[in-house]
This record gives sequence, C-alpha cells and structure tokens, in this order.
Amino acid sequence: MMEKLAQEAVTNPAIGGGLQGESGASFFQKVIPALVTMGFVVGAIIFLFMLISGAITWITSGGDKNAVEAARGRVTSAIVGIVVLFVTFAAITLIENFFGGINILDLNLGDLYIK
Repeated sequence: MMEKLAQEAVTNPAIGGGLQGESGASFFQKVIPALVTMGFVVGAIIFLFMLISGAITWITSGGDKNAVEAARGRVTSAIVGIVVLFVTFAAITLIENFFGGINILDLNLGDLYIK
C-alpha cells in the first residue's frame, strides 16, 4: 500500500510544466536542493541590501551620533550574516571532504533519495 502511494503522480496544475506528472519522491528530489540553493542566494541578496542600506545611512547621517551607530550596527550585522552563510557552506564542504563518500546534502529515506 505504501509503495503504491509513493509512486503516484503529482498532478497539481499550480506546479507547472517541469514537475507535472512526477511521483512524490522525485518531486521532493528536485524541490529540496532548489530550496537550499535559493536559501543561499536569498541570504546573499539580503547581505547586499543590508550592507548598501547601512552604508547609505552612514553617509547621509550628517554626523548624528545615533544615526552613525545605527548604520554601523546594520553594516556589522550584514557582515556577520554573510560570514555565517559562508561558514555554513564551508563546514558542509569540509565535512563532506573529510569523511570521503559521505554527502551531507544527500538525504536517503528509502524511496525518497534527495541529491
């Protein structure tokens, strides 16, 4: 019974052409890696936005001590955020290389194998 459910096709018209007719497992095999990649891209975009807005606030502060401190905090937060993003990626890569054939981003749950 469970194997039959895992092999049924996804037929949601909102999903669109590329994933139409895929089984549930193959759908998640495509969506989860895309979400991880999108998370890294969104993090980088947020970093750029925070850095630029902090820099503009800093430049336009006109010597106001409170505005300079707020801008400095925003720039600092942006830099810490991008460092955390890079450290996460580096740690995943380091662990994968250190342990050889183990891939942390691969998820293998029987019928569901996400690479």
